[in-house]
Parts: sequence; C-alpha cells; structure tokens
Amino acid sequence: MPRPTKARRVEFFPENTYFIPLGKAKINMKETVLKVEELEAMRLKDIEDLNQEKCAERMQVSRQTFQNIIDSARKKMAIALTEGNAISISGGNYRATFCKFKCFICGNTYEINYEQDKYLCPICGSHKVMCSKKAGFCKKWCKEKPAKDNE
Repeated sequence: MPRPTKARRVEFFPENTYFIPLGKAKINMKETVLKVEELEAMRLKDIEDLNQEKCAERMQVSRQTFQNIIDSARKKMAIALTEGNAISISGGNYRATFCKFKCFICGNTYEINYEQDKYLCPICGSHKVMCSKKAGFCKKWCKEKPAKDNE
C-alpha cells in the first residue's frame, strides 16, 4: 500500500486560471489541467530562478518529488501549447500559505486549500470564518465575506 500523498506548500495562486488560444472557440476544445502545485514548481524554478534543492525546500517536498512535479508541469504545458489546448489551473494536493482564516466558533486559525475550505472551518465545520489578513497577498486576493449563519 503506497503512502498517502503529502500536501505541497504553495505561496502563490494566480488571478487568471483559464487560458484559451486566441481565435479558437471553447466548444469542443481539449483542455489541459495544470495542478496548482505544478504551477508553483514552474514559478519557483523558472521565474524565481531557484535551484532544485531550494525549490523543494520551499514546497516542503523531497528533491525527487519536486523533479517529478516540474517534469509533469512542463510536459503538460508543452502538449497544451503544441496541440492548441485550453489550459486550466486547478486542483492538486497543496496547502496554501498566502492566507489564514480564523473560525469565530472554535477559534481555530488555519491555512486555506483555496476554495475547498475557504469558508468552512476544518475543525468544527462552522461557516463563521473570516480571513485574518496576516499574509500580504491575502489583501488583494481575498474578498472578505460576512460570516455565514448556517449553524
């Protein structure tokens, strides 16, 4: 039985998550899905120009795991660009570090896994949560909503 996949640390989430080739209709177009941690691997290696060891350290994975992630990302991007596929950025197994949320019921503070747990406390399940705005990126990314009263 294989070990469960460990969540990868992600420091960035793009505003735009869907790209289509210019002049092509979205109907009947193939779609390539790039996982959030794959985008993060490319960002660290290709934009921040970090070496593999530093990238792996920042994502809190082994160097081999980082290499597997970036290989997968680059292959997907090459296929999408050469075949004219749409590119969707979503999913994956990651832990975001750009925003922290606080539950008003149990007091739990937690990092979000994007939309999956943005407005739901992972400890008590309450919808009475709000962004604590501790991270700089959070200020422009999070759109604070009033706590939902579904208790």
